[in-house]
Amino acid sequence: MHDRARELIRELRLEPHPEGGYFREVFRSSQIVKPMDARSARSALTTIYFLLVKGQHSRWHRVASDEAWHFYEGDPLLVCWIDDRDGVYEEVLQNGHPLCVVPAGCWQAAQPRGEYSLVGCTVGPGFDFQDFEMIAPGSADLAKITALNPSFHDLA
Repeated sequence: MHDRARELIRELRLEPHPEGGYFREVFRSSQIVKPMDARSARSALTTIYFLLVKGQHSRWHRVASDEAWHFYEGDPLLVCWIDDRDGVYEEVLQNGHPLCVVPAGCWQAAQPRGEYSLVGCTVGPGFDFQDFEMIAPGSADLAKITALNPSFHDLA
């Protein structure tokens, strides 16, 4: 692992994330909002630091709220997402594009294009693990994603 990545894990007190990489929540709004769907009330906004190092990736997952990815430091990070309602695929190489927003409910994944990438992820309404879904191995959703590009299976 790159020395700077080790330093960031220590300095920012990052922990392993279930989808891959390292994270720490750094903000959770005290303001409460009620999403206009079946979900219960949530914090208005949450933000985490998120670090991926060479050989890691953020596995395909989806969140029930919009998620903004902010690039902070390191090598470019490829963020990709697929709206399974209409099959539209998007990708952004973060570094030259320091911000991208993944719409609520889209399958998303990310992979560093070098030694490490440090980003922030802001979710509104705020993140709750009840709103988080990892893609299931062998699922129809994963089959649809890998039909677009067979290499996407590597991000499962």
